[in-house]
Amino acid sequence: MAKEGPNWDGLLKWSLSHADGTNPPSRNLSEEDRRWFMEAMQAQTVDVIKRMKEITLVMQTPEQVLESQGVTSQDIEDMLDELQEHVESIDMANDLNSIGGLVPLLGYLKNSHANIRAKAAEVVSTIVQNNPRSQQLVMEANGLEPLLSNFTSDPDVTARTKALGAISSLIRHNKPAITAFRLANGYAALRDALSSESVKFQRKALNLIHYLLHENRSDCNVVTELGFPRVMMHLASSDDGEVREGALRGLLELAQDKTGYVAGSSSIEENEKLKQILQERIKGISSMSPEDLGAAKEERQLVDSLWNTCYNEPSSLREKGLVVLPGEDALPPDVASKHFEPPLRAWAANRNEDTKPSNEKKQAPLLLGLGPPTQDPPAQNSFSGAMSGEENTDTSA
Repeated sequence: MAKEGPNWDGLLKWSLSHADGTNPPSRNLSEEDRRWFMEAMQAQTVDVIKRMKEITLVMQTPEQVLESQGVTSQDIEDMLDELQEHVESIDMANDLNSIGGLVPLLGYLKNSHANIRAKAAEVVSTIVQNNPRSQQLVMEANGLEPLLSNFTSDPDVTARTKALGAISSLIRHNKPAITAFRLANGYAALRDALSSESVKFQRKALNLIHYLLHENRSDCNVVTELGFPRVMMHLASSDDGEVREGALRGLLELAQDKTGYVAGSSSIEENEKLKQILQERIKGISSMSPEDLGAAKEERQLVDSLWNTCYNEPSSLREKGLVVLPGEDALPPDVASKHFEPPLRAWAANRNEDTKPSNEKKQAPLLLGLGPPTQDPPAQNSFSGAMSGEENTDTSA
């Protein structure tokens, strides 16, 4: 049965006819038009908090009770889909805990249905992404524990993948969570994920590994001792382009850490297996069509960088002109960042740093206009003072 609702096509035509500049702006609406318009808009207005409270009540209801009332797992998954839309707003994400919805949501990570476990993890990922406050709330609610459990041992690979995605969002720029992840043998779980047959699972694991190694160089020793280089070398020959790039990126992080990736008595540079793999990738790239070469830009550059780092010489890709293709040698100028604010979630990730008190002495505001006449100091002293001021400028930012 078709859903009842306002005539949106008619509403669009009505709006355009009254806003295209062809009608006088002072035209008064008839009472009938005004009432129709308001009813159409109000029919689509949702009290988000009220709706989130209703969803929370459902999540708080025992699974057996819901099933006895005819509520299916698909109904719950659809409800979580709606909740995910609401918590895209960082304010709504933080409000979920205030109305009592965060804890029952985390409880859904232990639901008997795999699709609900997966969807709950996806909602958690949305809530904590670039959101320090919700990251803290999830940690305080012990939300990392069920996510780690699903990531490491859920029988459903989709649920495992979604749990890993939520963990990745939870621990980014979150030092306490990273520490907890390490202590829970998270790196060993990531190594096991790389051995999965699921390409999506491998991609997410490689992305998180790269982030952790990039942020914590000391972890290079840990991943090397756990045998990551061997697994990554295997994945560098994957049929999936994103997996290959992720594996090469991880190997490059290890190779660039000159003190942290020595395993036993040998290092990655000395590993003949790696050299063979890179030679195979060079051969494969060299035989690509122009279209495929364009799509493999990052892989081309990663192979060359890894070869140069390990063997102190440019790869044959550079000699063939395949590292940088015509038109790729110059990046477009960055003009957008000078005129636009960062996205809300990205801003929220750094707002704690922005609000920290500063001990720096603020400069007096520049006053425009004529001021009282003053006697200029000697030019030499003025120049020396300016130089002294520049030398004392705090460049730690």
